[in-house]
Amino acid sequence: MSADTLYMTMIFDFFGDLLTEKQREYFDLYHNEDLSLSEIAEKAGISRQGVYDIITRAEKTLTDIERKTGIVKKWRETREGIKQAKDISLKLTGLSESGSESAKLLEELARIHERLISDL
Repeated sequence: MSADTLYMTMIFDFFGDLLTEKQREYFDLYHNEDLSLSEIAEKAGISRQGVYDIITRAEKTLTDIERKTGIVKKWRETREGIKQAKDISLKLTGLSESGSESAKLLEELARIHERLISDL
């Protein structure tokens, strides 16, 4: 999956409900189901250009919303920060004396990090 496709599917996951039903459907078929414009056009009974226009409008809407809100960018940064914090706490756990109070606290911190990552 290309970086552009991954980005598009991510902002679709966040903001897809703000699109029209047709935009959601065609966007999903194109980006997530990997159908060509021609295949979507044939299924929908419209021209390839019509499908292209609908998908392009949907992409513009999604990217405009993300550009204005920055929610996906913030989500990615938060997720990466939590992963880095978990890695550091695991390294510190390895440096702590087994069974010590600090080792127990670091293990608890690693569990909290894991929960936070899974919740995102």
